[in-house]
Amino acid sequence: MSADTNRSNPLDRVLSIEIARVTERAAVAAALWRGRGDERAADQAAVDAMRQELDKLDVDGEIVIGEGERGEASSLFIGESVGNPEGPGVDIALDPLEGTTICAKNLPNALTVIAIAAKGSLLKAPDVYMEKIAIGPGYPADLVNLEQSATENLTAMAKAKGVPVSRITACILDRPRHAKLIEEIRTLGASIRLIGDGDVAGVIHTTDPEETGIDVYMGIGGAPEGVLAAAALRCTGGQMQCRLQLNTNEKRARAEEMGVFDPYRIYTLEDLAGGDVIFAATGVTDGNLLDGVRIYANRIETHTLVMRSYSHTVRDIRARHYNRGKFGVEV
Repeated sequence: MSADTNRSNPLDRVLSIEIARVTERAAVAAALWRGRGDERAADQAAVDAMRQELDKLDVDGEIVIGEGERGEASSLFIGESVGNPEGPGVDIALDPLEGTTICAKNLPNALTVIAIAAKGSLLKAPDVYMEKIAIGPGYPADLVNLEQSATENLTAMAKAKGVPVSRITACILDRPRHAKLIEEIRTLGASIRLIGDGDVAGVIHTTDPEETGIDVYMGIGGAPEGVLAAAALRCTGGQMQCRLQLNTNEKRARAEEMGVFDPYRIYTLEDLAGGDVIFAATGVTDGNLLDGVRIYANRIETHTLVMRSYSHTVRDIRARHYNRGKFGVEV
């Protein structure tokens, strides 16, 4: 690749270590609230820490997925500008604390996550529910489809994988709205991993089923989380389809304000996160893919994954931070 081409890609100015610092800072801030039962305080600590670190990036970032729509959040709201106004323009999707309840209860798989992509590459999704199905790499194209039943999708996966359907495990949020879906899957004979929160982590887990035991993510979760999960899948490979749940006039009006005019459209992986994408996630609590923050007398340890779609690389970063003061932790 020529030097001119390198300069034309705005993400070449966002090094992996820089994006890792953003999620590391938020993860440590949230980790100080693990198990203390205060979801709001944990989330606010992560928001404040991530906002501070984002302004150090040499990009002109616009938050397209954040803490809420303008007027609903005081910081990291949709449309907010972060970083350096003189830098290259990028879209930013983030969740300073994926799994606030998980963190407050000190349960597995709380994360801090962020995705950065070229301007106009990430779907500006309203903060509504979104139906999703996602699988990891290695399957034939268009294997799963939201227009098919769970039985059809899981049967197709089992056939493609060369295993009985009883060897397929679906990850689903443990919510009353999924009662019929859960019943259908169990009747089929497949396994289910129910999670209380954290559907970004649920989708990411499909990328390495041998490690996580999860083959497919199914069900209805948040639309912002869908975009973040799609950004991760773009980097590792996989398939994903989503459909916004715009079942009221108020939700449809909010969606139209953000450029979404077809309430029934099925979005593909590339629709949700196109172009070149960098994604980072740092563990807050221990989980299937990431260890949580460790705080020792003389250091803090973090575990981060940094992925990029252009190069299809996944960097596993285990960092020791001996300057605890930079995280606001007393030395």
